Amino acid sequence: MSLLVVCCLTNTLSAQQAELCQGAYFTEAQGKEFLEKHTVKTKLEWETRAAAIRKQIREGMGLETMPAKPTSGPIIHSKREMDGYTVENVAFESMPGIYVTGNLYKPTKKQQSYAGILCPHGHGENPHGRFREQTQKRCATLARMGAVVFVLDMVGQGDSKYCEHKMPKALKLQAINSVRALDFLMAQPGVDPERIGVTGESGGGTQTFLLAALDNRVKVSAPVVMVSAHFFGGCVCESGLPIHKKGDFQTNNVEIASLTAPRPMLLVSDGDDWTKNTPNVEFPFIQNIYGLYGKRDLVENVHLPDEKHDFGPSKRIAMYTFMAKQLALDLKSVTDSQGKIDENPSKVLEQNDLEVFNAAHPRPANAVIGDEAVMKLL
Repeated sequence: MSLLVVCCLTNTLSAQQAELCQGAYFTEAQGKEFLEKHTVKTKLEWETRAAAIRKQIREGMGLETMPAKPTSGPIIHSKREMDGYTVENVAFESMPGIYVTGNLYKPTKKQQSYAGILCPHGHGENPHGRFREQTQKRCATLARMGAVVFVLDMVGQGDSKYCEHKMPKALKLQAINSVRALDFLMAQPGVDPERIGVTGESGGGTQTFLLAALDNRVKVSAPVVMVSAHFFGGCVCESGLPIHKKGDFQTNNVEIASLTAPRPMLLVSDGDDWTKNTPNVEFPFIQNIYGLYGKRDLVENVHLPDEKHDFGPSKRIAMYTFMAKQLALDLKSVTDSQGKIDENPSKVLEQNDLEVFNAAHPRPANAVIGDEAVMKLL
């Protein structure tokens, strides 16, 4: 490789790095000031701004167009009959040789149609992602309420260990996987395309509002403990590509979440992380955007000042209540005689019960393995 080419590549990389907005890129004061400066007064003004934000997200990801959808069918096995719901282990291709892995939860009660809910999970220590108690409880309870639910692995976690989670283009791949997961969910028998929700916490909250921003098939969203004016996501799967900044153009995650308007959205925040200011900073900004459509009542905030960064029971209860209202789910089916939501019938299974690939069901022969091989596809 010539010295000129090396210099050009180095300069390009340096320019891209300079455009990344990672972690607490703003101070809290700067985040608030940014929103004040970008408060809009008309629907036209917002939609012009919104178009520019969507354009930067797609260009920053290198995802101006989606890759062709694979024609292969899904792998589905190990169906388990539970109390009011079933669980199946699932894999399907999002790109040739790239497999989205997860679990499909379905209600056992037959209905004329079903809401569909996608559940991206957040970061966390072992057990990771979809194997964690808070994730299994949420998916099972939503299924008991009458929804068809799919929880997918983060890139590099769970069964998705064909590459490292912190691969440089993890954000792009996760966006592709989320869209294809939505395709899979909506293809399930009886799922109503007008009753599609998505909810996740932390890094899964980022995937929630990004997918809602880019795909209008999402009708209801509930990003949990993530939407912040000053914090841009601390992982490459959230802020490792220049989706927030290009030259003089700058946005933040509050504006990105606002792209959901006027579709119903619940923000769940707490007092111990970057969402501690939500009632006074982020929520009023987003509520103003919804007001431009005459839909201020379709965005809500449940703030839990004494809680920490998780998708714990009270946060799940807030989400269940919102999803039941917006997606016509049966909240009474998970409510006890005292009128409280009861998650006890939603059982936590062992990791090996939920894994897609094992000795009996090996990873497909065409599976792409390794960061370098995956990056070539992206």
